Amino acid sequence: MDASDAKTDAPKESLPKTAALLVPTLAGLIASAMLFVDYARPAPVFCAEGSGCGLLRQSSFASLFGIPTPAYGLLGFTAIGLLALLRGSNVRSALIVVSTVGAVVASWLLSLQFRFDVWCKFCIVTDTSAILVLGLSLWRAIAKWDPPEARVLRGALAAVLVPAIGIPIGIGYSRKLVIPDVIAAELSATPRGEVTVVDFVDFECPFCRMTHAELSPILAAHRDRIRLVRKQVPLRMHEHARDAARAACCGETMGKGDAMADALFSAEVEDLTVDGCAKLAASLGLDEAAFRKCMQDPATEAHIEADSAAFRAAQGHGLPTLWIDQTKIEGAQPRETLERAITKAIASRS
Repeated sequence: MDASDAKTDAPKESLPKTAALLVPTLAGLIASAMLFVDYARPAPVFCAEGSGCGLLRQSSFASLFGIPTPAYGLLGFTAIGLLALLRGSNVRSALIVVSTVGAVVASWLLSLQFRFDVWCKFCIVTDTSAILVLGLSLWRAIAKWDPPEARVLRGALAAVLVPAIGIPIGIGYSRKLVIPDVIAAELSATPRGEVTVVDFVDFECPFCRMTHAELSPILAAHRDRIRLVRKQVPLRMHEHARDAARAACCGETMGKGDAMADALFSAEVEDLTVDGCAKLAASLGLDEAAFRKCMQDPATEAHIEADSAAFRAAQGHGLPTLWIDQTKIEGAQPRETLERAITKAIASRS
């Protein structure tokens, strides 16, 4: 021990300071544990679908090196909690190093939320706690105070870290995932070993078009492991979406579902008329007269209505919406997010 450390605060004097350091540490641990549950499970438990938490969960920042990002938070805050309860100058220096790394990462993550204007309450708690811990760690190093010397007391404080991690994870994993019946039905219809992708689409929706462009190469790369189900949800705000949905249904009925979907997504929006869709059908080798008859068939309209009802039953909020096995993905996503979800689903089926 350094000479400057020869005289330390008495337990009564150092206990409040130690408690002050542990408060943000525990807050960060609890929030990190809740985020870990939501990022590791197929569907979130604590984050609401469509919220900022849910959107960040689906972003490319949700994992690093294949590990859910909150796992690093759990590791970091656990290390901080243990260092906060050890004594000595070397410990204080180590605490500054760990807390500095945590605060830098936290500041970066907060800046990302600010930049994209997407806010996650649990992430804010975690990141703010990391920054507060750095400030308190610097205070401890400058003032050269340590936790109480009594090992029993420090052990009791260390024991508090366990429920801070265990309770959120226990609650999260004890809750049964609720999969909508319409999605469960598609999962049960998929052959063993294959992954189910249910894609709710509107061919005029610009974000659906973006998602299709990102998703198509992934589906092609894993064609033998994926069962793709497209369900039509033409939005009233899109003038040509209904005709395009009819065309997609007829293309599927006539054995060209994937090719027709690709053609509809690639066509100019203003060409998604009855005549434009018929031309696409002809270019795919389909009988144009039969195709036009199919588009006027009441059964085609009933098909679309059934798909739209399935979207509502699946608690759909907006388009695009994908279900990759039990994982729900809403909104346009980068390719790496979609690929990560599909790769994870395939691994779980192996």
